[in-house]
Amino acid sequence: MNLSQEEWIAQLAADKNAVILDVRTEDEFNDGYIENAVNIDIHKGQGFIYEIEELDKNKNYYVYCRSGARSAKACQIMNELGIENAYNLLGGILDWEGETVQS
Repeated sequence: MNLSQEEWIAQLAADKNAVILDVRTEDEFNDGYIENAVNIDIHKGQGFIYEIEELDKNKNYYVYCRSGARSAKACQIMNELGIENAYNLLGGILDWEGETVQS
């Protein structure tokens, strides 16, 4: 499900069962990420699938990438793997107006 930045932030703030998921590369992640985000690179192919399958299917996942395209694909894959609540941040971190953290 695609959410605007405002919807994503509001829903995330109210969600006690939330996990923020960054599906960019490790290098992109290290350049700056949304606080508390977990990084699983969608470009890992089958490795990405394995890591997603290990996630708690009862959690709600707030997914983002650079522009919103990879995270939309990631949400689709997550849905296919049985994670019902995956929310894509439209516009990705490029449009993100909130804080970011450097690692």
